[in-house]
Amino acid sequence: MASQASWAYLSRVVEGPSHHIQALLSVGRTADEIAHGVRTRASWVGGLLKQTENRYSWDRPTHDLEQAAELGFTLLTPESPHWPTEAIQRSFGCQQTGAAAKESHQPDGIAPHALWVQGNANLAGLFAHSVGVVGTRHATKYGHVATKDLVAGLGGHNYTVVSGGALGIDTVAHQTAIDVCTPTVVVAACGPGEHYPRSNKALFERVVARGGAVVTEYPPGTTPDRHRFLTRNRLVAALTLGTVLVEAPFRSGALNTLKWVNVFNRKAMAVPGPITDPQSLGANLAIRRQEAQMVLNADQIHEELCAVGEFDAQEQLEMQFPPSVVQQLSRNELRIYDALPPVGRQGREAEAVAADAGLSIALTVHILMDLSKRGLVQRDKRVWSRVEQPEQ
Repeated sequence: MASQASWAYLSRVVEGPSHHIQALLSVGRTADEIAHGVRTRASWVGGLLKQTENRYSWDRPTHDLEQAAELGFTLLTPESPHWPTEAIQRSFGCQQTGAAAKESHQPDGIAPHALWVQGNANLAGLFAHSVGVVGTRHATKYGHVATKDLVAGLGGHNYTVVSGGALGIDTVAHQTAIDVCTPTVVVAACGPGEHYPRSNKALFERVVARGGAVVTEYPPGTTPDRHRFLTRNRLVAALTLGTVLVEAPFRSGALNTLKWVNVFNRKAMAVPGPITDPQSLGANLAIRRQEAQMVLNADQIHEELCAVGEFDAQEQLEMQFPPSVVQQLSRNELRIYDALPPVGRQGREAEAVAADAGLSIALTVHILMDLSKRGLVQRDKRVWSRVEQPEQ
């Protein structure tokens, strides 16, 4: 195994994903060898020479590791036992064609070579059964309520909830996960020692205290600059089984995450919103363009992420909203029931009911007797009336 110092050095001098590092690792080069090659400007490191020409002298791995440790962070690498190997191979190793392939070969479409983690370092376990929940920073009351409902339900299905720690939908997702005692992961766009937004520092501490984690590709002290959020988005998409977009305006950054979900062939889902609200326009358009599957509750999200036939969200709705006794009537029973006046009014004889219902007298009498046993109609000598049922 390579030393942590070598991985920390590469994390410092090569920001974010690197095709060149991944290529060298794939042919058997170790992090120690690659780090030495970068330091000595060896020609065999190829494209890493140019990629590190302005940073290779930033040789401070011991300081970075010590500073990270003081902040409660550890450095995970592909050699670590808790590295999320399965999730990374599932997304970054997938074979893609067309537009997806073009996107995946962009710099951001490359797997991470190191992750700094605060809290639960078992990323393999956290991401094995996880779902991303993302959306606008300017969430409406509808977005808050929808996110709380979805995340509470996902907690019931034992999902890890993954988001970016931003204001709005992200914050509601993390806080609700904590409230329902399900793990949550913040994928940050800055390094250890930085907090974005600063107002969420206490929230991030609660995430860690409750068995979750803060994860970042960036070494200590790296600031949350705009381009890093776009790079961060691909990790939320790649490391989870699927991602749900709750609210997003037309040019929301959350739509960038949804793009990566489709690039990595993960499950892309979105919650529809009011057509009059610009904060839901991006999500509604994603559904219309078939870039995301519409979902209305956590059970539908769970069904999307399960193997075919493993879970039936429609069956859960049927149980949650059972039909009324009148809704359970057959077509002929309903024709008879509707032909009767309510109890308290003048009842009708079977012959008149049969005529209105368009059924034979024999069948009408048979149905009336059966409905009477079920308490849906009443008989007073020769006339019949229906027993009104409460509205559901």
